[in-house]
Amino acid sequence: MCIFALQFTTAIIKTTNIMEILSNRILNMAESETLAMTAKARELKAQGKDVISLSIGEPDFNTPEAVKEAAKRAIDDNFTHYPPVPGYPDLREAVCTKFRRDNGLEFKPEQIVVSTGAKQSIYQLVQCLVNPGDEVIIPTPFWVSYKEIVRVAEGKCVYVKTSIENDFKVTAEQLEAAITPRTKLIMFSSPSNPTGMLYSRDELRAIADVVMRHENLFVMADEIYEHINFVGKHESIAQFADVKERVITVNGVAKGFAMTGWRIGFIAAPTAIAKACNKLQGQVTSATCSIAQKATVQAMLMDPATSQDIINMRETFRQRRDMVYQLLREIPGLKVRLPQGAFYFFPDVSAYYGKSFNDKIIENSTDMAFYLLNEANVATVMGSAFGDDDCIRLSYATSEELLREALRRIKEALANLK
Repeated sequence: MCIFALQFTTAIIKTTNIMEILSNRILNMAESETLAMTAKARELKAQGKDVISLSIGEPDFNTPEAVKEAAKRAIDDNFTHYPPVPGYPDLREAVCTKFRRDNGLEFKPEQIVVSTGAKQSIYQLVQCLVNPGDEVIIPTPFWVSYKEIVRVAEGKCVYVKTSIENDFKVTAEQLEAAITPRTKLIMFSSPSNPTGMLYSRDELRAIADVVMRHENLFVMADEIYEHINFVGKHESIAQFADVKERVITVNGVAKGFAMTGWRIGFIAAPTAIAKACNKLQGQVTSATCSIAQKATVQAMLMDPATSQDIINMRETFRQRRDMVYQLLREIPGLKVRLPQGAFYFFPDVSAYYGKSFNDKIIENSTDMAFYLLNEANVATVMGSAFGDDDCIRLSYATSEELLREALRRIKEALANLK
C-alpha cells in the first residue's frame, strides 16, 4: 500500500506543471546575470571555443600562504565541530582589530556577525530590517543581487540614477529627493561593483547629513573591495559618530585576500541589528565553515599597509587598470572613466545601439553582451543587470595577455557593426 501510494504521488508530480509547484517568491526572482554569463562562457569553452571571460568578479590570485597554513593548523587542531553561530570569538575579535586598524572604527565582538560570504550578510540584514512595502534606495548602477534581495523581503526598490559624467556616484541632493516616509534603507558599495568608483570623505559626510535628517533611516555600506583601492585611504561612512548607529558595514575576505572560495563575509552593526542577524542565521545556516573561519583570523591580522600579498595584488590590478583604460579609449564611440578601485570597467556602449551585424540590430546592453560573446568570443556582463542599460561591465581580473587580446577582439567586433 505504501509503495502504491508513493508511485501514485510520483505520477502526480510528474504530470503536474512544475511552474505550478514552485513558489511565487522563486518564480519572480531573476537569476544572477553575472553568474549566468560566466556559466555561458564556461559552456562555450567546454565546446572548444576560445572564449576570454571578462565576466567573473574573482581575483586571479591564490590565497596568501599564511592564510592557507592557518587553515591547515585548524584541521590538525581539530577545529571540525560546530562553531558559535556568529563566528568564533577570536575571529570576531580579529575583525574588530581590523576595523580599528584600517578604518579607525571601534566595535565590540557582539556587533560582528560572520556569515557564509558577504552576500549572505546582506541578505540577512535586509530580512531583519525591511518589512513588506518598505522602500530601499539603491543608486544605479548597483551590484546585481541588491534588487533581488530586497524583492525577496517584499521591499520596494527605489532606484536613483547616477551618470558616467559624475563617476556614477549619487549626490546628497539626489538622495534627499528620493526619501519618503516609507524609506528604511540606503544600499551602496564603495569601491563600487560594477563601476570601480569610490566615495570620498566629503561625499560620505554629505550622505551622512541626509541620513541624520530622517529618523529610522539606515545605511548598508558594502566595502568588500576596500583593499583594492588606487587613490589612498579607504573611507567608511561609519567613521562619522553621529551616523554610526545607523550604519551597517559589510565586508569579507573574498576580494582583498583572494579568498572567494572560502566563503567568509561579515557585518559590523549596531548591537540590536547584529543580534537580529545572528538570530536569523541560527535558523538558516548556523555558523559558517570552521576551517575557513580560522583561516580568516590570519587574514584579519594582515595589515594591508605592509602585507606584500595585498600590496602586490593591488599593484598588479593598478597596472592592468591603466592598460585597459588606454585600450578602451582607443575604441571609437565608447565613454569610459578611470576606475578608482575594484577591478572593473563600466564603459558606456550606447553609441553602438541601433547598429547591426548580419541583420541583427544591437538595441541594448543584453544584445551587446551576447554579440561580443558570440562574435568576439569575449564574455562581458550586460549593464542592465546593474541597472544601467547604456553600459557593459568588464572585469580585468585576468592576465595582461588575455586582456590585450580581449580588447583587440572587442574593438574589431564593434568596428563590424554598421
